Amino acid sequence: MTVARSAEFVNAVIKAYDVRGVVGEQLDAEFVRDIGASFARLMRAEGATRAVIGHDMRESSPELSNAFADGVLAQGLDVVHIGLASTDQLYFASGSLNCPGAMFTASHNPARYNGIKMCRAKAIPVGQDTGLATIKSEVAEGVPGFDGPHGTASSVDLLADYAAFLRNLVDIAGVRPLTIAVDAGNGMGGHTVPAVFDALPQVTIVPLYFELDGSFPNHEANPLDPKNLVDLQDLVVKSGADIGLAFDGDADRCFVVDEKGDPVSPSTITALVAERELVKEPGAVIIHNLITSHAVPELVTALGGTPVRTRVGHSFIKQQMASTGAVFGGEHSAHYYFRDFWGADSGMLAALHVLAALGEQDRPVSELMAAYETYAASGEINSTVPDAKERTMAVVEAFGDRTISVDRLDGVTVQLADDAWFNLRASNTEPLLRLNVEARSPEEVDALVTEILSIVRS
Repeated sequence: MTVARSAEFVNAVIKAYDVRGVVGEQLDAEFVRDIGASFARLMRAEGATRAVIGHDMRESSPELSNAFADGVLAQGLDVVHIGLASTDQLYFASGSLNCPGAMFTASHNPARYNGIKMCRAKAIPVGQDTGLATIKSEVAEGVPGFDGPHGTASSVDLLADYAAFLRNLVDIAGVRPLTIAVDAGNGMGGHTVPAVFDALPQVTIVPLYFELDGSFPNHEANPLDPKNLVDLQDLVVKSGADIGLAFDGDADRCFVVDEKGDPVSPSTITALVAERELVKEPGAVIIHNLITSHAVPELVTALGGTPVRTRVGHSFIKQQMASTGAVFGGEHSAHYYFRDFWGADSGMLAALHVLAALGEQDRPVSELMAAYETYAASGEINSTVPDAKERTMAVVEAFGDRTISVDRLDGVTVQLADDAWFNLRASNTEPLLRLNVEARSPEEVDALVTEILSIVRS
């Protein structure tokens, strides 16, 4: 049995959907080895005989992933190392090898962090209610040992197979020539983008920050923050690129910039991909979370599909993908999920869909996307508040006379007249209240944001 730890310490690192913490303070090799052992016990009880492990470019990732592997091996499971990988490459490995997996990454978090995303075979997530609570309890109390033989370790390079699999799902061989500016943010996009696109002679890549560097010397690998898109926006305009793509640290999210250097909303990308999938499979289910633009369910309905609305968070999307058989799902955070990719998210696959749509016609990105941009939106605005519940109630009461409906699927979503709405959600981990507003015009959005924030921050 391994050493016991305080529940408070373990709870701070093993969160609702993954493991994440500061290396050396919260995460070290011994702790990670125990997580690997508990994960292996859980998977072995479900019939698994091996697990696949990948890692990003952070300095701590090789040591921590090897420690995790030691814990898995000690519990009798074999280990398949795939080495440097994006998170969606790890999902590909889990799906194609039909075995559980673990990806070492802290995604867009600063360099001092690392973490683990775990899944069952076929990229089925391991979350709080589907195994992480068990792992958390065992790591705190001490993981029982295993009396059987140790597993064996092997290594395999799946990068070319991953790239070929994605290209087979979205054929862009016949599109017009495209110049694509790509900001990898010194993350794993610098590893996967060449593998996917170098085999496509009609695509010219203008690379930015492709060097793998977990210290993120140029900017945070978090394109959701507008300041981290500035370099890509400049590059698109200066290079005359047809489009810009930005990936986060583990390259499972993709953001789009048009030929003018303007960011394209992830809701717009969701609508575009949804339309493409519905052409292939009329009447299919499309998943969207509740802060996605109302343009998405309206488009899906108009095309004869079935929109399904979920809470914010990848675990909810993936659960709905599985239970409904949805062909595609999108989140406003730029996570895009595909039934043909085991229901998992892949920023690279979403990028291929966008490039296919762009290259199949002659209009620029800005004109192509305009058809899907029927509303104005605020984006997510965070406010630090001492009592999120009390501030939310104050906002709901202030809009009482103007409210058409209120639902509480995730926080509160208030529907107003003239297609305007807003959502207020409390963070699960920080004293933050998150606001999203949508309306018919930017002026309406600005007015609502000003009014709501005056209450929230009073």
